[in-house]
Amino acid sequence: MKKIAGGVCAAQGFKANGVHCGIRKNKTKRDLSLIVSDVRAAAACVYTQNLVKGAPILVTKKHVEDGYAQAIVCNSGNANTCNADGVEIAEGMCALVEKHTGIPAGDVVVASTGVIGQPLSLDPIAAGMDPLVKGLGENSDFAAQGIMTTDTVEKQIAYTFTLGGKECRIGAIGKGVGMINPNMATMLVFVTTDAAISPEMLQKALSMDVQDSFNMVSVDGDTSTNDMVCVLANGLAGNECVAAPGKDFMTFRKALHKVTSDLCRKIAKDGEGATKLLECKVSGAKSKKTARIVAKSVIKSSLFKAAMFGADANWGRVLCAIGYSGADLDVSKIGVAFKSRAGELIVCRGGSGVAFSEEEAKKILSEDVIDVLIDLGDGNGRATAWGCDLTYDYVKINGDYRT
Repeated sequence: MKKIAGGVCAAQGFKANGVHCGIRKNKTKRDLSLIVSDVRAAAACVYTQNLVKGAPILVTKKHVEDGYAQAIVCNSGNANTCNADGVEIAEGMCALVEKHTGIPAGDVVVASTGVIGQPLSLDPIAAGMDPLVKGLGENSDFAAQGIMTTDTVEKQIAYTFTLGGKECRIGAIGKGVGMINPNMATMLVFVTTDAAISPEMLQKALSMDVQDSFNMVSVDGDTSTNDMVCVLANGLAGNECVAAPGKDFMTFRKALHKVTSDLCRKIAKDGEGATKLLECKVSGAKSKKTARIVAKSVIKSSLFKAAMFGADANWGRVLCAIGYSGADLDVSKIGVAFKSRAGELIVCRGGSGVAFSEEEAKKILSEDVIDVLIDLGDGNGRATAWGCDLTYDYVKINGDYRT
C-alpha cells in the first residue's frame, strides 16, 4: 500500500466540497460539507451505542437499509440532537441534496456535529447548498474543514492498494477531538473507495475493523450522541466484486484498517487540549479481548493521562488501571515500559517496579508521541489503544463549549 493525497476524493468518481453557510457564528469556519459519488455505491455504517442518538443517525439508518447510497451531507456547529423536529430537519437536508444534485434523498447519508439540544434551521443550509454543489471538485480539504468542531487540524488520509489485479484507492476524512470514547463507532468518519465490494461484505469489513480501530480510541471517556462511520464503495476501479470471504476480502480489510488506524492516531493526537499522542500497546495477553480491555483501560485513566502531561513516569497508575479493568490476567507477570523518539525505559517487571533514572524518564516522556508498552506474559493476545494526555486546556475548552 502507498500513501497518496486526496482524502475522500482520491478514489475514482468521488467529489467533495465544504462551505460556510451560517450555522456557525464564525464566518471563517466552514460548517457544511458534501461528498458525492458519480454512481450509486455500496454503503456500510456503524453508529454510536449511546441511547440518546442524533436525528441524522435515525435517518441515515433508514436510507442505507438497502445497502446503497450516493452522497453524504454533514453540518457542523449543531448536533441536531434532542430536537423535536430533528428528523424533519435531517430529511430536509437530504431533500436539499436531491434538489441541487438530482441524487435521490433516499440515497443520501446525513450527519451533524456540534452542540446538543440547540434548534437547527434549514434556512442557512438551503442558502449554502448552491455554492456547496457548484464547488464540488477533486479536493477534499474544504469538506474535511466543514465537519470540524473543536478540531485544530483537518484529518484526512488516502492509500492505493491492489485488488484482483486492479489498482484501487481508499480515502477518508474524519473529525473529533472531544466527547470521544467510541462504542461501535467514532466521532464522524467518512470513507470512500473505488473498490468493488458487496454491501454485505463491506458491512462485515467495517464492523470487524472498528473493534481494533475506532473502538480503541479515547480522549475523555465520553461517548457522543452522533458518532458515525460510513463507507461508500462505488466499484469504479473495475476489480471483480468482493462478494465472499477470501484473499481479496482480507486485502480490502487491510487497506481499510490502514486508513482507520491512521485516523485513530490523528484524532487522539488532536484531542482537546492535548500535547501528546499516547499509544498503549499490549502483548502477551490470554486473548485479544483481554488485550483490548487492558489497553483501553490504561488509555482512559485520567490519572495516567495527567501524569503523561507532566512527563511523570508514574507507572503505578498503569498497574492501577490494569487492575480495575476487569481483565483476566496474572498481576505478577506484568511488565511495563515507556518509549518515544528519545529512547525506551523499563519501569516494571514481574508486577514490581525496577530502578530507573528519573532524568531519563523525563526526557522520554517529554516527546509528543509516547508508546506505553505492556507485556502481560500470559499468551499471544495483542491490541493497541490510542489516547492523549489530560491538560489544563481540556477543562478550558469544555468549560464554555456551548456559550
